[in-house]
Amino acid sequence: MPTYDYVCDGCGHAFELFQSMTDSPKRTCPECGKKKLRRLIGAGGAIVFKGSGFYKTDYRSESYKKGAAAEGGKAGGKSEGGGKSEGGSGSAGKSSE
Repeated sequence: MPTYDYVCDGCGHAFELFQSMTDSPKRTCPECGKKKLRRLIGAGGAIVFKGSGFYKTDYRSESYKKGAAAEGGKAGGKSEGGGKSEGGSGSAGKSSE
């Protein structure tokens, strides 16, 4: 559900309202009670992609992976996790070439 911006032409009160897209726009100002409320046109929220694999630049170079694996080997608990992620990302890198 989106957040809409409203402003009252009567008193100048501006606020945001969280409402469904199917709800009708509000007309009465909560501050002054006049029916001079209008919904503003905003930029809206952007789509945010989280995670890896959306762009070619998300994959690290081989030299970076080797350096990360070497650092992971120095810390006892991180060597196993580093090996697993390197194997997964290495196969993904080969399939994209």
